[in-house]
Amino acid sequence: MKKLLYSFLLLSSVTLFAQKNASTKFAVADDIVGTVDMFTANHKNAIQSTQTYKSAAELPQNLKKYSFIAANGLVVYKLKSEEGAIDRIPLSELNVYYGLAKDTPVFIDGYEFKNSDTKVFGDILNKMEVIDNHGAKAVSITTAAKK
Repeated sequence: MKKLLYSFLLLSSVTLFAQKNASTKFAVADDIVGTVDMFTANHKNAIQSTQTYKSAAELPQNLKKYSFIAANGLVVYKLKSEEGAIDRIPLSELNVYYGLAKDTPVFIDGYEFKNSDTKVFGDILNKMEVIDNHGAKAVSITTAAKK
């Protein structure tokens, strides 16, 4: 019985620290990270073309740096040039805003973005909070509103 309880507790703690949102499908446009939901809901008219990769293994060399968010595939959008710029921000600025070091990793829907120079579209910044990441503080972003 103790082994069963211990196994359950261990599994629960691992689950708490690794809560990647499996339903999040990331997208990239002009080397800026967003989500497919963001584009389909807010920027349909700005999309010129779409390229979908079903797995990290399919990514071309210039997109390999995004392989850690391509578990559910990755969609690359080319935006129309006449469309206005969509708000964007480097993750390092979010760290500074929350009083953390610029190079602190940021979590987006449970996915760890180690490169804080990565830019994200402002539309995905639905809920932001500072979390404890194994004893270190980190910004955590939730991209979708809870229903």
